[in-house]
Amino acid sequence: MITLTYEYKLEPTLQQIDSIENTLNVCRSVWNFALGLRKDWCKSRKSLINACSIEREYIMSVDEPFPNYHVQARLLTEAKKTNDFLKSANAQVLQQTLRTLDRTWDDMKARGFGFPRFKNKYRLRSFVFPQLNKDPISEKSIKLPGLKDVKWRMSRPIPDGFVPKQARIVRKASGYFVMLSLQLNVNVPDPLPHGHPRGLDLGFDKFVATSDGLEIKRPRFLKTLQYKLKLLSRRLRNKQKGSNNRHKLNQKIARLHQRISDTRKDWHFKLSHQLVQDAGMIFVEDINFVSWQRGMLSKSSADAGFGHFVSILQWMCWKTDTYFAKVNKDGTSQTCPNCGAHTGKKTLDVRVHHCDECGYTTARDVAASQEVRNRGVSAVLGSPQVEQLTCIKAVGQVVLQNVCGLDATGSISNGILVGTERNRKPKS
Repeated sequence: MITLTYEYKLEPTLQQIDSIENTLNVCRSVWNFALGLRKDWCKSRKSLINACSIEREYIMSVDEPFPNYHVQARLLTEAKKTNDFLKSANAQVLQQTLRTLDRTWDDMKARGFGFPRFKNKYRLRSFVFPQLNKDPISEKSIKLPGLKDVKWRMSRPIPDGFVPKQARIVRKASGYFVMLSLQLNVNVPDPLPHGHPRGLDLGFDKFVATSDGLEIKRPRFLKTLQYKLKLLSRRLRNKQKGSNNRHKLNQKIARLHQRISDTRKDWHFKLSHQLVQDAGMIFVEDINFVSWQRGMLSKSSADAGFGHFVSILQWMCWKTDTYFAKVNKDGTSQTCPNCGAHTGKKTLDVRVHHCDECGYTTARDVAASQEVRNRGVSAVLGSPQVEQLTCIKAVGQVVLQNVCGLDATGSISNGILVGTERNRKPKS
């Protein structure tokens, strides 16, 4: 099963905008009420049996079950019978809001995420239609439950065979968008190792350095507009909360943030497309980029968006049938990619790699990316994915060849170059 998400710009009428905003308000009320029930249930049980809380807490019965999704869905159904405000929104949309809250609550406990927040009108900006009508898409409009036909900009066609399953309406600073989830019932195998290997090294000095010697500088998406953003934020401090002027200024700041985000995302996609060209395998370091945003370089790390770039690169590799893998990050800048010797720790001001054993000299980031490539190739040669392939050592090369792919005696026309052997010194 393949699932794709396509984003399109909507052009709703004033009446449709009012309906969308009303649905967002209802979803926000349902979220806040359901989250309040969960917090009250937890607070009513945080004190010992023989002690009282030093704070005022809402007391619930001992037999009261935990308000999970099924309990709150029943409460929502009963409340809709007498509440016209809840009736004004689609029932499935409100159920999806409760499901999102339940999933967020589970992630808080299982994955160590933060506590779910109460939403104001600026924080809750989207809702989901889990089901769509039959044939909802046309070239000029899309048919959504409760909104009827909404005009949109069909910037790219729907791929053949894909069926729209659900739609998410998103309110951004530049307008309203719909994110369509498209599915195709077909099994696509993961890309197998083949072709030219390319190692990547991410960093703050150079955004990415490749094993082929390419170095790309890190762009400053936020820094270029930081002065304007700081000026608008300073003006916001003097605006009265709840006023129209504060709301207009908030919208202006949001448009500036979206401009930064869209520029970064567009650059990531273009760079990913450039890196997968003429490459059969892409290897990157297995880095926890969240930890990079906790030090003194947190602002620069967030501005670069390394984690977002790696996820886009992985998607681009799958789309172009390029093998993608992560390798161990430890010691990539301390190992010579030519002979494998340990060169010792390097301080951040040392930007040139020089090996005393073999005399190999190159840029530090390029050497690290070449070591990433070498580790990736070594892992590929020892993985079960190449059990059906035969390893043939040629002069200075390692070749993977299909066992039953020989055209003639001694021919390696079906061979695939996957790496270069390290020129290790012979053992004495």
